Amino acid sequence: ANTTIKNHFRPDYSTWHVVDYDPETGAVRMKQTAQGYSDDSAWGRGQAWAVYGYTMMYREVGDEAYLSQAENVAKMIMSYLPEDGVPYWDFNAPDIPDSYRDASAGAIIASAFIELSGHTKDAALSKACYKTAEKIIRTLASEEYLAKPGRNGHFLLKHSMGSYPGNSEVDVPLSYADYYFLEALLRINKML
Repeated sequence: ANTTIKNHFRPDYSTWHVVDYDPETGAVRMKQTAQGYSDDSAWGRGQAWAVYGYTMMYREVGDEAYLSQAENVAKMIMSYLPEDGVPYWDFNAPDIPDSYRDASAGAIIASAFIELSGHTKDAALSKACYKTAEKIIRTLASEEYLAKPGRNGHFLLKHSMGSYPGNSEVDVPLSYADYYFLEALLRINKML
């Protein structure tokens, strides 16, 4: 986690998807964003994993550096989210607002934001995270994203993105979208 803070994040708290380390020296050999629009872009699910991961690291370890990282990534994410809260597959996709959305990234962010809202000592950020998570959940529960029972391959959510650049799993249901959506629902229900 400490090495990831050091090497995976740009100054604006967006992330590279992949950092290649020399196995003998540990030196960084390359940074790229394989599933995002470009190596310099903010891949939606990558940002989601970042806020989720550091929120959970803080919860489990209690290291304030992890909380700070989660808070900063959350602020970065909120600055990019569209009105309905469900992120674009890449925050820097050139065809926004006509680009694909990623329900899986939205579900991960919602779950992380609910958890983070209970840990951050910043009252305004806590409220913003909770309200954003609630907005994402409501949007994912709408007809646009929530599949009718027995359809969509029996998945709950539609419109997730695997790898647009790889033309793999484009605008499809994904198991982790459903998992984190259910986790977000359980977390918000527990808070209520």
